[in-house]
Amino acid sequence: MDSQLKDIAQKAEVQTLPREIGILGSTAIVVGTIIGSGIFLVPHNVATQVGSVLSVYMVWIVGGALALAGALSLAELGAAMPEAGGIYIYLRESFGKLVAFLYGWGSLLVIDAGSAATLGVAFGIYAAGFIPLTPIEQKLLAGVVIGVLTFINILGVKKGTAVQTIFTIAKVGGLVIIIGCAIFLPPLAPAVAAHPLPTSHTTVSSFGVALVGVLWAYQGWHQLSYTAGEVKNPSKVLPIGFFLGTAIIIAVYLTANAAYLHVLPLPVMAEHQRVAATAMQFLIGPRGARFVSALILCSIFGALNGTILTAPRVYYAMAKDGVFFRIVARIHPKFQTPTFALLVLGAWSAILAASGSFEELYTYAIFAMWIFSAAAIAGVIILRRRLPDLHRPYRVWGYPILPVAFIIAALAIVANTLVSKPTESALGLLIILAGVPLYYAWKRWGGAATR
Repeated sequence: MDSQLKDIAQKAEVQTLPREIGILGSTAIVVGTIIGSGIFLVPHNVATQVGSVLSVYMVWIVGGALALAGALSLAELGAAMPEAGGIYIYLRESFGKLVAFLYGWGSLLVIDAGSAATLGVAFGIYAAGFIPLTPIEQKLLAGVVIGVLTFINILGVKKGTAVQTIFTIAKVGGLVIIIGCAIFLPPLAPAVAAHPLPTSHTTVSSFGVALVGVLWAYQGWHQLSYTAGEVKNPSKVLPIGFFLGTAIIIAVYLTANAAYLHVLPLPVMAEHQRVAATAMQFLIGPRGARFVSALILCSIFGALNGTILTAPRVYYAMAKDGVFFRIVARIHPKFQTPTFALLVLGAWSAILAASGSFEELYTYAIFAMWIFSAAAIAGVIILRRRLPDLHRPYRVWGYPILPVAFIIAALAIVANTLVSKPTESALGLLIILAGVPLYYAWKRWGGAATR
């Protein structure tokens, strides 16, 4: 126990990345990474699964509460171990290097790289609504956007955080405009549904299906942990950033749903996938739909920047541990950023976006993120028992109820995926477990290869 405490303390003292992210930047990373396209599309999926307006709100409240439980739990771990790498670090200290490596392997192969590729391709698709683009040109644009944001983040964490803050303010401002229009403008025509609700009343099963979609819309709350090694005064700023960011998201999501429902009856929401665009179409005509498309572009750009800003810190931490190429742990002498880690993510994401093959891999492996999320939050309980003397500047509120609630929910999602999509789940597990022989091969032969 004492040796592990000493090891954690020594690692925390070795600081090679400058601490330049404050409360505003931390909050912007949480908010800007979470808000992508989910709040514009997921309300339709919820409407098809629930049978009442009350159930709509309950699904979003429960999803937000679970995201907040996970975020506050990670805040305890981040404040105690403020190192770059986040979840990778917490898994390493709780379960050992193999489990941490498998998380990093999954992150690089599909989870974060696939997310960046998905966002890049989505940006090209929505941009085609303003500028005529062929499918090839859309993929090229995806690669260009990934490349530009990679370059900006190489130039310094302050620049990457500034981009994140600007686009977070822009996307939240855009949602406020939609909400204001819904409240103060009368619809150009009443919205009438052609069909009744697909689900006449909410069941436990339908609520669970709707919750999976909502949790996807809340996905990204964990990514601030990746940059814990660059946060100023992490014992104070990390908990505030996690709490403020997630609380803002919950408030924005609930208010946005209230705005949609003010314009569109629930059966109409169930009929139109692009709920936000449909609502603005009823309020101000075709210009409203184009405004929403522009807002989605802004949201995607900000979420993509958040992924590129944060995820490379995982590969940087892996390289420092000697389980990835040593060059990836190098810091740019002028910009003080993990340049090679950023280039690795940027290049691989661009390749995935160009090939299109990432979509199937991403579907197979994304549920593994929930396994690792549950394991990381379990680390709060494990380390409290194993290392009771570890300095914890912040302790998660409501312990152990909040961590346990999140773990149960995450494992329920994993179990549901295993039952509903056994083939995809099995392939996803194989993708992650393929990292096991790679880990041992790296330990045996990687020394010479990484020098």
